Amino acid sequence: MNDTTAVNQQTGSQAGPRPLSRPVSDRMLAGVAAGLARYLDVDVTIVRIVLAVLAVIGGIGVPLYLIGWLLMPEDGAQQSIAAQMLQPRR
Repeated sequence: MNDTTAVNQQTGSQAGPRPLSRPVSDRMLAGVAAGLARYLDVDVTIVRIVLAVLAVIGGIGVPLYLIGWLLMPEDGAQQSIAAQMLQPRR
């Protein structure tokens, strides 16, 4: 049995890829670090430290965070902020 078709014995749910989204809770700013941590199945503190180090060393952490904020939809949302901005107004 591979990981994508494995069934969780306790919950009976199927294990599969998690959607990349920003949680409404457990966020400090926009939830990008929490969403990435949940998607990668790592501790959110590790992701926050990596983003902070990237922001201080070279400055790439801030643009990466902003890109994540624009491209990752919030939990329950159908589209990201960028997709909403690119939609034609009706």
